[in-house]
Amino acid sequence: MLKAVLLDISGVLSEDGEALPGAVEAVARLQSSGLALRFLTNTSRKTSAAVRDELQRLGFAPAPEQVFTAPGAIRRYLERSGLRPYLLIHERLEPEFAGLPCEKPNAVVLGDAEQRLDYAHLDEAFQLLLEGAPLLAVGTNRYFRQSGTLHLDAGPFVRALEYAAGIEAKVLGKPASDFFHAVLDDIGVAPGEALMVGDDVECDVIAAMELGLQACLIRSGKYCGGMRRGRRRHAARRAWPSWSIRCWRRARRGCHLSNSTCSRYDSNVSQRGSYRSVIFMAMKT
Repeated sequence: MLKAVLLDISGVLSEDGEALPGAVEAVARLQSSGLALRFLTNTSRKTSAAVRDELQRLGFAPAPEQVFTAPGAIRRYLERSGLRPYLLIHERLEPEFAGLPCEKPNAVVLGDAEQRLDYAHLDEAFQLLLEGAPLLAVGTNRYFRQSGTLHLDAGPFVRALEYAAGIEAKVLGKPASDFFHAVLDDIGVAPGEALMVGDDVECDVIAAMELGLQACLIRSGKYCGGMRRGRRRHAARRAWPSWSIRCWRRARRGCHLSNSTCSRYDSNVSQRGSYRSVIFMAMKT
């Protein structure tokens, strides 16, 4: 029985500060269906409060407890562990970590720091890692979509520091299992009772499926921006209302959507038919 829906934000609900067509109506339908709803994001250019404010501005009206961000997860981890971070983050994200002790840092926090991801800052982080500081990352996303084009995300820089320092980063956003489990624990549902909806095959769909969640790939955002790497690109198909109705109807019937793969899905995940969950395509029929 489906009890919860986890929604990625960028590329699924919105893009470039605008709601995708039909997304607001679809989320409203899900909100009224009785399903638990959570909004998830790895974005590291906005604070958790800014993410909530933008969702409200776009008409989604989430409750504060419904929004889970990777930077918020990192802050909670730093507080629990008593770590002092070297913050290699975007300037707009600094308020997220306000009040934390940062003198003599013994941990490196790496996000999408944009212009701060230069040699000097990366080398300073590298020196700390050589001294034994852990590397805490918002995620391993390779790229994000903005203004119709793809741009480097934090993932390539995480991998560069891992390689240089001979260490492994602790990822506290998607696709980390701890991030998903924290959301599921907050709702109080088992993995098989939740559906993850995203536009990133690796960090949203496959990561969720490997933990036993059901998953839905939306053909917008990163998907239409070049996720097939070198093959023909797909035009975005923004059919949110039809997807939400289909999901809601199946949830009401109590369908167990396992051990099957949508035959219309024709990219990388089609090679992973042994995964336990269905991928729904958000496309018009």
